[in-house]
Amino acid sequence: MPSRWSDLDRPPLSAPRLRHALVDGGGWRALEVVESTASTNADLAAAARRGEAAGLVLLAEEQTSGRGRLDRRWEAPARACVLGSALLRPAPPPPAWPLVGLLAGVAVAEALRSVAEVPAVLKWPNDVLLSGRKVAGILAERVDDAVVVGIGVNVSVRAGELPVPTATSIALEGGVADRESLAKEIFRAFGRRLATWTEANGAPSAVVPAYREICDTIGREVVVELPGGSRMPGLAQAVDDSGRLVVRRPDGSTEALSVGDVVHVSAAV
Repeated sequence: MPSRWSDLDRPPLSAPRLRHALVDGGGWRALEVVESTASTNADLAAAARRGEAAGLVLLAEEQTSGRGRLDRRWEAPARACVLGSALLRPAPPPPAWPLVGLLAGVAVAEALRSVAEVPAVLKWPNDVLLSGRKVAGILAERVDDAVVVGIGVNVSVRAGELPVPTATSIALEGGVADRESLAKEIFRAFGRRLATWTEANGAPSAVVPAYREICDTIGREVVVELPGGSRMPGLAQAVDDSGRLVVRRPDGSTEALSVGDVVHVSAAV
């Protein structure tokens, strides 16, 4: 087993420092760091089914079976990413819960801008982009009366380690690749956004305006790849108060989509 310090560009996370930042002063109930796991989302989903209370954050140095949206795999070397999940039991009514994924996307983009010093934007629904390439993804899953939110950010992933050409990392984009500081700010920002949304009882006004400001999909010509394999070209006109993407088809009709994989075709106007 290689030493956790074998790559000095990828030091291990400090659980005590993270607990001090996020539990003692960041609003979370508990935090755990594990060396390796199949999936932090799967671990917290199992914990939710066992009755684990809200407010637990689980971070992993490595995931062996990490998942993104649409059941895609998330692959990266150990200690090269922020890989974590949070267990929520939202107080707002369940119809408002789909906004949690958008809320998490805003929090991650804000953290990248402030700590990594990179101009992060969002691609609907919650991919985080740098220079048009994906640097982070979010997976929000409902588990009975809980929501588990997984966050993955490529921090020090090198060019030869990228799983696909459309991916990037903070280091490759010239940002500040400090994984621990970034993990702290991601979950601080997420906690702040959650508190505001909870105080507003899940109102879209607590999430959607901020999301629209940094959503690079709005105003672009796109192709949306839909479940089942069909594709919908059109203009991404808006994100509505439910978090759906409103697309104007070439024939002038519009449709509000709640799921789909967006390909940006042209620059936003």
